[in-house]
Parts: sequence; C-alpha cells; structure tokens
Amino acid sequence: MHDVPLWLWMVFAVTVLVSLAVDLLAHRQAHVIGFREAAAWSGVWVGLAVTFGAVVFLVVGTAAGVEYTTAWLLEKSLSVDNLFVFALIFGYFRVPRAYQHRVLFLGVLGALVLRGLFLAAGVAVVSRFTAVLFVFAAVLFYSTYKILKEEEDSFDPGRSIAVRLLRKVVPVRDDYAGARFFVKEAGRRVATPLLAVVAAIEAADLVFAVDSVPAVLAVSNDTFVVYTSNAFAILGLRALYFMLAGLLDRFRYLSKGLALILAFIGVKLVLQASHEIISPAVPEIPSPLSLAVIAAVLGVSVALSLLRPPPAGHGDAPSAAGTGAPEDRAGDR
Repeated sequence: MHDVPLWLWMVFAVTVLVSLAVDLLAHRQAHVIGFREAAAWSGVWVGLAVTFGAVVFLVVGTAAGVEYTTAWLLEKSLSVDNLFVFALIFGYFRVPRAYQHRVLFLGVLGALVLRGLFLAAGVAVVSRFTAVLFVFAAVLFYSTYKILKEEEDSFDPGRSIAVRLLRKVVPVRDDYAGARFFVKEAGRRVATPLLAVVAAIEAADLVFAVDSVPAVLAVSNDTFVVYTSNAFAILGLRALYFMLAGLLDRFRYLSKGLALILAFIGVKLVLQASHEIISPAVPEIPSPLSLAVIAAVLGVSVALSLLRPPPAGHGDAPSAAGTGAPEDRAGDR
C-alpha cells in the first residue's frame, strides 16, 4: 500500500465533484452532442486524468504513478465494451439523442458509487485471501475465451434484472415525456422509458465490473490507485461515447486486443498469487512492463482497425441515434 496524504484524497474528491458540476451545467439544456463538442470534452477528461497522474508521480512516487497510469489505461480500454452496450440500449429504447447525455451522466454517478464499493471490497478480500487472485484470473481467462470465440453473452436491455425490478415497483409508460423520469397519469405517478434506460445502463455496469474489477486489482491492490484511476476513466466515458458513436463498428480488431489484454492480466494474476503463496522464486510481471504491453496491444489493435476497415455494411454497430417513440418495448410489462 502506498503512503497517500489525506490532502491528495481531498484534491481528488474536489476535482471529481467540480468536474461533475461543470459538466452538468454545461449540458443543463438537452441537446444533441456532436463530434466536435464530444472531442473537446474527451480532451478535457483525458487531460484531467493525465494531470492527476502527474501529481501522483510527484507526490506518492514513481511506483504509484506507473500503477495509476496502467490501471487508468486498462480501464479506459475495457470501457470500450461499455460503448457498444450503450449503443445497444439507446437503440433498443429509441432514446432521442438530446436526452442521451442526461442518462449517461446519471449512469456515471451510479458507476462511481458501485465501482467504489466493489473495489473497496476487492482490495479487502485480496489483502486477506491472496488465493482469490486465482479465481480472478479464471474469470479473466473465461472472458478471453468468450471474446475470441465470439460467445459473449447476449444482452437484452428490456429483460435485464434492473429493468424488470423497476417495472414491478412502478408502472412504466410507453412514451417519453421530454427529459423527465416521472409523470402523472390518471392521478398516479408513473415512470417514463428514460428511467428504464438508466436502470439498464446501471445493470450493464454491474456486468462489466466482473471483468474490470479483477483486472485492475492485478495492477495494484492500493485503494487510492485503483479507485482514482477507475473514476477518471469512467468520467470520460460519456464524451468518448458521443465522439465514437456511429464509428464503433470500424474498430473490429479492438475486441481481439482486449481479449489479449485480459489474458495477459490473467497471467499476471496467476504469477502474482504463485509468488506470494507458492514460492518467492516465481517471477512477477512488473507494472512498467504491464503498461508497455497494454499500450502496445491497444495501439496495434486500433491501427489495424483503421488500416483494414470492415467491408461496407458488415458488422455495423447498433444505432445510437434514437429518434422515434420506443413503441411497446420501453413500457412492456
């Protein structure tokens, strides 16, 4: 564990709160976010994450800085899978583009809380039961197998547990009512499909945490490093989505690259657990090497995707435009 001063935790908390407030104020009016605006915000989030990483290097030390950078880059790469699911959810519920940012903003708030809980629990478990790293490695190897065999679990937004529970608690109407989550009909309060979309987004993040949390714990078991890196990666998800919406199908080699990264992290976990449980003679993969491998695999995957685009009309990503009414799917009981 690294010696992190209390004031740095406070700086992180204030930075996140101020960033969320500024983002919320900048998008207080529902509007369609175009590529240029999304690219500008992506630059802001990346710049903020890199600046904070530089502070970690200077204040906590080189080891913590390398771990933070590696964990942030890893989480950023794994979050690309979230973008495909966001597109699927928005397409399924036919969410008007002007309301998509509000949904993702609430999704980010929920993800920050849930990831914090999961990571805190993960760090506590790993610190007491090192053998659990073998379990985490098995999860990552299985995820790698599914990606390479293209056997990833199908995701039906309308049938997710969160959406079904929501419909049991409150009636969900079929039509949107602007950016509102609730309206009154016949004297009773009913939810709009926008609330069901938020529930589906949060449910998707729970699914992705299964891969994300074990992977980042392979990089570091320090609570400060794993949570701050995750938080800055999550904060940039919305802008990244709007910047890449409609272009996701071009990155056809990225999933294979992510599979290789998960397999590499799985091996790192096995070696780490073996080093601590079986014998100190078992070598470990140092953080600088992990950072280099992740960056190289991502770079090659993106480069191959851009140099060898898919044939026209092949492998299109789900539409995220969301223009019409959601028909019966959003309010299906």
